[in-house]
Amino acid sequence: MTTPAVVCIGMAGSGKTTFMQRLNSHLHARDTPPYILNLDPAVLNVPFSANIDIRDSVNYKEVMKQYNLGPNGAIITSLNLFATKIDQVLGIVEQRAKSVSHVLIDTPGQIECFVWSASGTILLDALASAIPTVIAYIVDTPRTTSPATFMSNMLYACSILYKTKLPLIIVFNKTDAADASFATEWMTDFESFQAALKDLDDDENNPEGGSGYMNSLMNSMSLVLEEFYRHLDVVSVSAYTGAGIDDFLEAVDRKVEEFNTDYKAEMERMIRERQKEKEAERQRSLNRLMKDMGLKDQAKPKTKNDQAQTISDAEEEDDEDEFADRFVNGEDAEGILDPDYEEGDDSDEAMS
Repeated sequence: MTTPAVVCIGMAGSGKTTFMQRLNSHLHARDTPPYILNLDPAVLNVPFSANIDIRDSVNYKEVMKQYNLGPNGAIITSLNLFATKIDQVLGIVEQRAKSVSHVLIDTPGQIECFVWSASGTILLDALASAIPTVIAYIVDTPRTTSPATFMSNMLYACSILYKTKLPLIIVFNKTDAADASFATEWMTDFESFQAALKDLDDDENNPEGGSGYMNSLMNSMSLVLEEFYRHLDVVSVSAYTGAGIDDFLEAVDRKVEEFNTDYKAEMERMIRERQKEKEAERQRSLNRLMKDMGLKDQAKPKTKNDQAQTISDAEEEDDEDEFADRFVNGEDAEGILDPDYEEGDDSDEAMS
């Protein structure tokens, strides 16, 4: 089976980096070491050894200083700078993926800096075009026990799924501190979620209760998201004890099969459409050029007042007319047009 890439996304404090450490240790214990990328430029220390680290390429503090940015702006700018080298990074990852079991990617705790930025989209699209890519959305289980925070997390997971268009696994982390059975029950049985909302509304001492509008909204959203839940894999893990890691790896294998059968076909279709649009635009540009040259060739005869005043002017006009005739007839005017020329060659050469 093709080596999958697992992109770990989670809110700050959800235990995302600790989960990465546990997953890394578990795979090493199985003698199937992963290849790890760290895309968080602001982290001081990581509890695992990253094979590719954005901090080796971009200095986060210098970015803040030179561009006069705050923390979030500096993270986005650092990712933008790193994305300019995505072709080199992707070449390395593709080469190393042949000899490892998984490619693990840690992302910034500020989700919006990665998921909703242009650089994050570029990185994910480039990675998914090379190897099967799965999103692992890490949820802080102890902080999701109330219906309001649970629904907020599910809406965020839904937005990530439709933004990235990649297979998604919801990972309820920290199950050593709080059991995640309530979450799986709410996702599979909307009546149990409605009962929890009713209990919350009846509890006058609960600061989250008593809001009829919010409870009505969450009640409606639970019905809307029922179809969304059916396309998800949900696992409960503890990054502290290691419980549930095998279940997570099995979910990754299922999502890789889903990627190859559904997502890959859709991605290839989108690539073909972009290529068709590019070719159509190129044809339109060529037609405009041919039209301009044709109009010049069919210009009305010069009057006596329009005739050239010198011999050199007359020779230049004859040369221009000859070039237009040869161009319209499909001839290569003195090698000016390269038959192997493709649009974009000049820009690629400039970028290199």
